Amino acid sequence: MTLPATVIADLRSDTVTTPTPAMREAMAQARVGDDVYGEDPTVNELQVEVARLTGHEAGLFMPSGTMTNQVAIALHTRRGEEVICAEGSHIYEWELGMMAAFSGVVPRFVPAPLGVPAPEDVRSAVRRSVHQSPSGLISLENTHNKAGGTVIPLAVLDGIREVATEEGLPLHLDGARVLNAAVALGVPLSDITARFDTVSVCLSKGLGAPVGSVLVGSAAQMRQAHRYRKMMGGGMRQAGVLAAAALVALREGPARLAEDHRRTRELAGALVNAGFDVNMAAVQTNIIYATVPDAAAHAGRWAQQGVLCNALGPDSVRFVLHHQIDDEALAGAIRVLTA
Repeated sequence: MTLPATVIADLRSDTVTTPTPAMREAMAQARVGDDVYGEDPTVNELQVEVARLTGHEAGLFMPSGTMTNQVAIALHTRRGEEVICAEGSHIYEWELGMMAAFSGVVPRFVPAPLGVPAPEDVRSAVRRSVHQSPSGLISLENTHNKAGGTVIPLAVLDGIREVATEEGLPLHLDGARVLNAAVALGVPLSDITARFDTVSVCLSKGLGAPVGSVLVGSAAQMRQAHRYRKMMGGGMRQAGVLAAAALVALREGPARLAEDHRRTRELAGALVNAGFDVNMAAVQTNIIYATVPDAAAHAGRWAQQGVLCNALGPDSVRFVLHHQIDDEALAGAIRVLTA
């Protein structure tokens, strides 16, 4: 799209942030090597740090969360199997059919009110019959984007972990915004991520890095993941210039997330007061979905006035807060959106 001459607030996604001065300095000073050979010291440092924080043995840096998720699916499944996932999951909705195209598997959806599937529904979705596609993997998304950035409670994670263990199925987490979930719950990241066999941690969303996600799991899994990354074209060679910015985001970004969440609640409340329909129970982190008739037209008018958002359906608009929306930008956005 063509951006307006003056942008008051870009609320299309938390992926729109630009590198901070600290990130740019780190990129300029980064030590690099050929990461396809495992020789980039900055990439290796990032992988070790993400693995440590998530309670896993090893990690692998990739260009995107789509790639980390799809590599994980390839790791855990065989062709013809099903991936049990919550309705509205990113791995299905916005990853362009890659689970079928690359791994030859299909989704099996379970209900997920506010993005939270019940353990008993996950268990009911397991298929063992010779007449059906067998279950190969359980995948969760935390926070759940399409449900509004909602958080899965730890007790639910425990229940689904128990199902996975008893059914002998691997458990993967699409943790595109898992740091947002940890901040919302007030727990260390590993309290969420250590329950999973593999986790995709995105660094370019709420944390603010310009590029990249890290897949974590066992060392053996990451050796196989390296092969799948190569198959997908994810060998980035001297990727330390990107990993350096990601390290800054990983170390500095989590402390800013609570403010993003506060501003999100403030914006949601202002939208409700202006007469928009927002499910406030879903406003748990940094995403808002508002019911807006003729959503595309509204988004177009707001864009002309300097506030950018995404119409994601005929009557649905999404707003996403991030660290480059400060209180001044938020106030300006509220003025435009509620006029």
